[in-house]
Amino acid sequence: MAGLEISGGEQEAVRAAMWATVPRLLAEQHYVVLGTADEEGRPWVTPVFFAAEGEHRILWVSAAGSRHSRNIGVRAEVALTVFDSHAPIGGAEALYLEATASPVAGHADLAVLNARLPERQHLGPEDLEPAGTLLVYQALVSRHFVLIRGGDGRFDNITDARLEVRGPSPDGAG
Repeated sequence: MAGLEISGGEQEAVRAAMWATVPRLLAEQHYVVLGTADEEGRPWVTPVFFAAEGEHRILWVSAAGSRHSRNIGVRAEVALTVFDSHAPIGGAEALYLEATASPVAGHADLAVLNARLPERQHLGPEDLEPAGTLLVYQALVSRHFVLIRGGDGRFDNITDARLEVRGPSPDGAG
């Protein structure tokens, strides 16, 4: 990214340290802002409760008829942002994800979602189509970026910027 350079030989160490933000924010936060677009490219964003399965797969439930679900049906490419909306000004951390989204067949992923939900709000097969109104969706993440706050001494940036970070591959190959 132009204007965001890591000084000297610190590049790999800084990127590795910044990668640590990815699993931490995915574990700490409960909502992701999901960005979709319709067939004409009109954008739509919505917050959804999520559960991460590792750093490369995000799960949520939505009604098939909701605007973002309909958008995914015609354009699978999505963007997601995870952040703490209660962070003080100047203290924000954020994770930006590029992914491909789709509905997931079956009920196997309910355990991942339920692990993050209070027991009284656990989902069951009866909540999912065809008996219920919800579908499980997944976003398979292809790129991760973290927020670099303006004035961060490790970078040459005056304003906030994003840094792409890479962790272990989803298949464990490194």
